[in-house]
Amino acid sequence: EVQLVESGGGLVQAGGSLRLSCAISGLTLEDYAIGWFRQAPGKDREGVSCISDPEGSEYYADSVKGRFTISRDNAKNTVYLQMNSLKPEDTAVYSCAATGYTLVDVTTMEDVMDYWGKGTLVNVSS
Repeated sequence: EVQLVESGGGLVQAGGSLRLSCAISGLTLEDYAIGWFRQAPGKDREGVSCISDPEGSEYYADSVKGRFTISRDNAKNTVYLQMNSLKPEDTAVYSCAATGYTLVDVTTMEDVMDYWGKGTLVNVSS
């Protein structure tokens, strides 16, 4: 059974940082691309960032570019999302997902995801 489990969310003040983790079991991470998504209250889910292997190419939504960094540790089967300079508008449930496709576009990657985590809440106070 494939499982993706997010952790690292919480309450943080604006300007602060959090590092989210996506621990993956049941598949070999190096064979999959991983995307991070978020869904704010009352809004549609949006792609935040993605990373593919073996190239390790990274892509970001314009709203987080320069503030968020995605990385992966294939040995630990874990993907991270380092979030710096957080803003109240970053408040959302953040989820990770896996796909066998190579990801190159955060705006369309939702359509090709095979496995999803349940999410972790990030709450940024002003």
